[in-house]
Amino acid sequence: MISIKRIYTIIGAVLLVIVLAILAFTTWYTVDESDQAVIITFGEVEEGISEPGLHFKMPWPVQSVEKLSKETFSLQFGYTEKDGDVKSFPKDTKMITGDENIVLADMVVQWKITNPEKYLFNSEDPQEILYDATSASLRSIIGSSIIDDALTSGKVEIEEDVQELLISLVEKYDIGISILAVKLQDVDLPNDEVRKAFTDVTSARETMNTKINEAKKYSNQRTQEAEGEKNALKSKAEADKTARIEKARGEVATFNAVLGEYQNAKAITEKRLILETIDQVLPGATIYFMKDDGNTMKYFPIGDMQKQTEAKPKAADEEGSDKNGQ
Repeated sequence: MISIKRIYTIIGAVLLVIVLAILAFTTWYTVDESDQAVIITFGEVEEGISEPGLHFKMPWPVQSVEKLSKETFSLQFGYTEKDGDVKSFPKDTKMITGDENIVLADMVVQWKITNPEKYLFNSEDPQEILYDATSASLRSIIGSSIIDDALTSGKVEIEEDVQELLISLVEKYDIGISILAVKLQDVDLPNDEVRKAFTDVTSARETMNTKINEAKKYSNQRTQEAEGEKNALKSKAEADKTARIEKARGEVATFNAVLGEYQNAKAITEKRLILETIDQVLPGATIYFMKDDGNTMKYFPIGDMQKQTEAKPKAADEEGSDKNGQ
């Protein structure tokens, strides 16, 4: 029969083993590279641990550890996607634009935990708060936008405005998370009839913009051609102006030279000018010199003599060329 003392000894040994096990399993803990941790002492946060590796703490129940991920999370607003299966929530995504049209808008918000203490203790469900803040931000911005911007070219601006408003709300709620990016997934109309009508309007607007761009292109082309023609005419006019000025200067110089000769020998110069004028007015005409002193007319063949005079130097040049060739 086992004595009471032995029973107490066994119980004490068991309790000691339990205590040692608790100490062994609750004193040391590890933090992975993708995690961050906070030390909680009697329900109060003491410090945050972000360095990976093996760490020491006081045993439970004095201290405990809460681990949170460092990864970037994605909040899917208005739908859920799992294993390729997409489920939408029209009640969440249906909203009214600033020009009183109804659209369906869903989005993705990328966020991460930046303050584990606030994330754990400043709110009961920070992800639910983030979802509601996303809904409020998106509805506010869509409600101040027109339907054309929401469905076409204004999506980028809407995303920027939603992100700015969402960041301010999250900072105000102080739940220990940071917003990294906001992306509109889809903005659509609630039924096929309205969607078709808007598509027709959009197509007509695109056609109008195409025609306007083509007209501007043609206008620019014609303007450049006209500008080129204007510059060409201007350049030609400048060239004609310069040519006429130079011609006038040459004529003035010629006149001054003739004037000097005239002042030195008036009679000879007058005859020369008369002959040159006749040669210009009647090119190829035969010139006769007559002296009207009786019935006999004396002929002086100036044209034949001029031809002979011009032929002699030419013949001399040809003879010199033949000698050089020999």
